[in-house]
Amino acid sequence: AREVADEFTAKDPNKPRFVAGAMGPTNRTASISPDVNDPGYRAISFDQLATAYAEQVRGLLDGGVDILLVETIFDTLNAKAALYAIQDVFEERNIPLDPHEGGIPIMISGTITDASGRTLSGQTTEAFLISVSHVPLFSVGLNCALGAKELRPYLKVLADKAPFYVSAYPNAGLPNEFGAYDQGAGEMSHEMEPFLKDGMLNILGGCCGTTPDHIRELSKIAAHYSPRKVEEEQLEGEENV
Repeated sequence: AREVADEFTAKDPNKPRFVAGAMGPTNRTASISPDVNDPGYRAISFDQLATAYAEQVRGLLDGGVDILLVETIFDTLNAKAALYAIQDVFEERNIPLDPHEGGIPIMISGTITDASGRTLSGQTTEAFLISVSHVPLFSVGLNCALGAKELRPYLKVLADKAPFYVSAYPNAGLPNEFGAYDQGAGEMSHEMEPFLKDGMLNILGGCCGTTPDHIRELSKIAAHYSPRKVEEEQLEGEENV
């Protein structure tokens, strides 16, 4: 990915490409018991998650990523373990935590699991935002799970309250009975255009079911709109976290 990004940046220096190193949620949850008969049981500890994430951070940094992306967060305690690991490795390598001081930007993206508007571990969008705002993030957003149309009210919360840039990369609709995604590039871009029109986003893209055609269409419509405005005092506050 590093080599390809550099190759395309060299071809068009006015449109640089960046590599984001994705750090997923893992297949374990630190907040919820997998055993309904033993609510106090946990399949993994915070320390175990932090150790696993730290190994991933080191590998991504060694691979030359420009950004670290903690994504598809269904349990904020898992995300906190990832953020702890990032801070630990940054200290180990003398990398500033704040991107304004030369650090590597950190993006955070949660996932709303159903119409309740909450993550799997039960947090509302605002609670999710508050729980990760102790770190000077580059952006906070939502991805996966719901399609673009269903994501709107939760993105609105982030757009109204986040002191960081806001991202969204939903699935191409919901999967059909075979697990495939039927929403085409045009339909998805049509559903996401109101987010741009209303100034809710700084970063957009696609998750499950999306293809290069989807991203191409999103890029075309994004060119017609200005990104969400982040108040200067918000950014200054971000720098002082």
